Amino acid sequence: MKINRSLRVAAGIAALAIVATACGGNEERSVTSSAENGSLIVGIKYDQPGLGLRNPDGSFSGFDVEVAKYVADKLGVPADKITFKEAPSAQRETLIQNGEVDYVVATYSITDSRKEKVGFAGPYFVAGQSLLVADGNTDITGPDSLAGKKLCSVTGSTPAQNIADKYPDVQLQPFDTYSACVESLRNGAIDAVTTDDIILAGYAAQYPGELKVVGEPFTTENYGIGLAKDDTDGRNKINDAIEEMVSSGAWEKAFDETVGASGYQLPAEPTVDRY
Repeated sequence: MKINRSLRVAAGIAALAIVATACGGNEERSVTSSAENGSLIVGIKYDQPGLGLRNPDGSFSGFDVEVAKYVADKLGVPADKITFKEAPSAQRETLIQNGEVDYVVATYSITDSRKEKVGFAGPYFVAGQSLLVADGNTDITGPDSLAGKKLCSVTGSTPAQNIADKYPDVQLQPFDTYSACVESLRNGAIDAVTTDDIILAGYAAQYPGELKVVGEPFTTENYGIGLAKDDTDGRNKINDAIEEMVSSGAWEKAFDETVGASGYQLPAEPTVDRY
């Protein structure tokens, strides 16, 4: 009797485990299936002015937000049926792989190493890595002037990896968010912040006369929309939406209304990579 009872208990536990797995967020999502169900969960940044920002009233604004909304609309999902979820740089692949988001629009550079884990549509924008310093700083003019300087970037980001790989003499200090880097720059704890020029332009515009972007971009960053690796149908539909956004003029309009105020110049229109 004890053996039979133990078997029943074990079977019950196994059944619960199966149900928990089926209901949990540990499976990649299908963009098309979610859209057909009438809603989407989209990962964005919460702390990047002009790109992905959570406002004090709980609303969201920025170029990435507008791209996310445009894509959702083309998938048949209105803006009010989008749930935005914060997607810090180091967590973007995990959010996608665990099925916690349908896609990510978060200044997400397309790289070969990331493509081993997730899929990408796009690019929808091409940026370049640069440097943000205090307005009165004249020592730092580009990456070659960073030796011995305290430089902040974000854990899990392409800019942080670029510095670690190519500029070993820099005192790289990775933080969780760029906003934390900017605060450290403002209080003098670090000498500069590095990430893509369009992100830095937003912070410089947020603190006019206090911060500035210096030097020329020293990398090329193709921003893609991340989604489940094997979601080919979803990727194709998102690529269709990006191409339509660019050709219709909605892409330039979204840029002007979000990033344009920072003085950052509109770059060339991106060309979608149908890999």
